[in-house]
Amino acid sequence: MSKPVPSRVLRDRTSGDRDATQPQETAQREIAPERDHHCESRRGGTVVIEGGAVVTVDDSGTEFVEGHVVVKADRIVSVGPGSAPPQDGAVRRIDASGCLVTPGLINTHHHLYQWATRGYAADATLFGWLTELYPVWAGIDEEITHAAASAGLARMALSGCTTAADHHYVFPRGGGDVFGAVVSAAQRVGVRLHAVRGSMDRGRSHGGLPPDSVVEDLDAALAGTQDAIDRFHDPSPGARVQVAVGPCSPFSVSTELMREAAELARRNGVRLHTHLAETVDEEEQCRAEFGRTPVEYADELGWLGPDVWLAHTIHLSEKGIARLGETGTGAAHCPSSNGRLGAGIAPVRPLLDAGAPVGLGVDGVASNEAGGLGEEMRQALLTARARYGPQALSVRDALRLATRGGARCLGRDHELGSLEPGKLADIAVWQLNDLDHAGITDPVAALVLGQLPKLERLLRGGAVIVDDGRLMSVPDLTAELDRASARLREVS
Repeated sequence: MSKPVPSRVLRDRTSGDRDATQPQETAQREIAPERDHHCESRRGGTVVIEGGAVVTVDDSGTEFVEGHVVVKADRIVSVGPGSAPPQDGAVRRIDASGCLVTPGLINTHHHLYQWATRGYAADATLFGWLTELYPVWAGIDEEITHAAASAGLARMALSGCTTAADHHYVFPRGGGDVFGAVVSAAQRVGVRLHAVRGSMDRGRSHGGLPPDSVVEDLDAALAGTQDAIDRFHDPSPGARVQVAVGPCSPFSVSTELMREAAELARRNGVRLHTHLAETVDEEEQCRAEFGRTPVEYADELGWLGPDVWLAHTIHLSEKGIARLGETGTGAAHCPSSNGRLGAGIAPVRPLLDAGAPVGLGVDGVASNEAGGLGEEMRQALLTARARYGPQALSVRDALRLATRGGARCLGRDHELGSLEPGKLADIAVWQLNDLDHAGITDPVAALVLGQLPKLERLLRGGAVIVDDGRLMSVPDLTAELDRASARLREVS
């Protein structure tokens, strides 16, 4: 795709249907997964996006210098070159001239509650960072978690993310429904959520890092996980919320919890997620305690397979990389967080060559204070090339990690991650007609290598979440986050 993207501003042209971009009221904390004011205003109508470059990220790598995407209800019905063909009924047209149209981005690993603790332990390695922050996190409650998760999801939406996986594993006694607070924040902001019900049962008294006040015993952890699935998991097509099972890590979870959590997940037909092979310290502890590498330990406990995705996967042997590829186990690559903590660079190119699904993750913003997913495309490309050379990852590879790769990790490749008929209309429209991107003839290079472009539109299932760089569903969340962070400092 070498033709320059036309330099005209994006605008809407509406005919027949009422404006569906009016801000919705702030969602109530009680979850109502089927309620979506944006989607309700769109039902029965058609949205046509045309005039901009379109990169589908389909299996064939189909791209159009100038193309169109047609959406009916929450699904894409056609994608092609030039202007869209005539449509029946009410049509809302989005003129994407001067823009790049891509699938919405997918975040495969986050800890949203950490938005209330950015800037702590700025120069620490992972174990030192955790030692400093666990006592702080012991003070989170439902209100703090909801404010932090709302801010984090808002930041991700503004960086092009339509689906986020959040791994919540801290459950302080007396903290209230912190897991439900994350789910309600996603409902409030409007993005899809893969809510990973984490757990820890190895506190300091049992050789773990976290204080005993934030860990659960085996039975409580399993019961809490089952309750989260029963309350929130939606297995239906187009689901807004799905739940996964996620004991935190080998150094904070017992062997029994790891094994029984995997069995619980498979009984319920949900996915599995945990941290693995993040640091050299973890590798050494795993060998000393279990006589195995982290990958061998996970394999023995039933924690490899096509229904599993693992966070970080930095310190892998060739055998471990091959095993993830053989089993179809996914990897959530978190380049900014890994760099912030000095943990290392994940072997993304070898993992892709082995056939393992690889997606991108922001990770908790206590170790990635920026918190945007779009920026991780550039970080992934730069770190891969720093380790493996300039051919390690192309700009299109980086976009694929943020879209199709993430969809594969989350088990949603059949309906997310590319612009194809029948898939959900999760779509990002990026403005490229500005000083930051002028003169870059390849729009994918402009997106990945340049300053992250302004997001002109973000659609989730055809519903407008971001309009002209503004989040539609909630007002500015700065004051709310400031209050939550200040209160957490006071109680910790």
